Amino acid sequence: MAGQPGFFDIEERLRELSSKGDDLERLKRLVDFELFRADLEKAVARADRSKGGRPPFDHVLMFKVLILQTMHSLSDERCEYLIKDRLSFMRFLGLGLADPVPDANTIWTFREALTKAGAIEVLFRRFDKALKMSGYLAMGGQIVDATIVAAPKQRNTDEEKKVIKEGRVPDAWKDKPAKLAQKDRDARWTVKYSKAKPRADGMPQVDLAIPAFGYKNHVSIDRCHGLIRKWTATDAAAYDGARLAEVLDRENTASEVWADTAYRSAKNEEHLTRHGFVSCIHRKKPKGWPMAERTRIANARKSKVRSAVEHVFAYQKGPMVLVVRTIGIARARVKIGLANLAYNMRRFVWLVGRNVPAAVA
Repeated sequence: MAGQPGFFDIEERLRELSSKGDDLERLKRLVDFELFRADLEKAVARADRSKGGRPPFDHVLMFKVLILQTMHSLSDERCEYLIKDRLSFMRFLGLGLADPVPDANTIWTFREALTKAGAIEVLFRRFDKALKMSGYLAMGGQIVDATIVAAPKQRNTDEEKKVIKEGRVPDAWKDKPAKLAQKDRDARWTVKYSKAKPRADGMPQVDLAIPAFGYKNHVSIDRCHGLIRKWTATDAAAYDGARLAEVLDRENTASEVWADTAYRSAKNEEHLTRHGFVSCIHRKKPKGWPMAERTRIANARKSKVRSAVEHVFAYQKGPMVLVVRTIGIARARVKIGLANLAYNMRRFVWLVGRNVPAAVA
């Protein structure tokens, strides 16, 4: 029968985890989470403890909990459980076996405070500044794209959908606060088209139209390091091309901008020219006419560059399992912003681990 675990038993198990490659240990070592402290303390006020009560959890500790939660797609309850269960989580947070662990309600309350303060953009910019101070400047031009982030589907009638799109609350919900609290009136339906490949005999296939409900993550990454530099969040039905100006990074050392045909418009081309950018946006096929061969070749060349942004979305939807389980655009924005910040942290660790030189195009 196994005896009671001792201090050295735990240390030995942690050494074993390190030898196997603990990503969280590398993240803790390479990212200075203290740089977020001032912004966190400004955003999340602490209650007056003159009457006593349990000491609040440290701001940086709580922020690291949110990063853990985001990287592993955990609910508040599951996050609380796994912090208590996993030694790697405890080590990342700097907690011992006897230390108190934030419960699900504490995690929710801290995230809500960040939401109300609109702090996620400030925290994202703080880490982006740290990346640049480390030499990872935005270089080589930028790639712009957007992806749908799924949210729980709403079961509404056609009349309720119409009223919601008009920005109003259905009358039947007004007297049911519990039901209203569970209804996401900001998320929207959209249709994502997937082009079918021609058959071997040359016969065309029917394109697929896939309905989706939720929000969109609009990003701009730098071509050199693949880090997200600018982002915004909208409902899923928002038009990608209308968000180009919001996500353009004017600090990139190169002027080229890559994007798909959704971003090609006279207004966007004029905006790029006026602000000194060079458009590398895909050109559309002329309606009713075949695409010119030189345009097809140019688009194919642009696609080789533009495909880098798909790796960002693939990681967020794969290992991070990015979905929005909250209600409303404000909370969705925090969820998406945390995912973009957590991705940059992971990317930074990857770049350092592979000795990718900073400040090199």
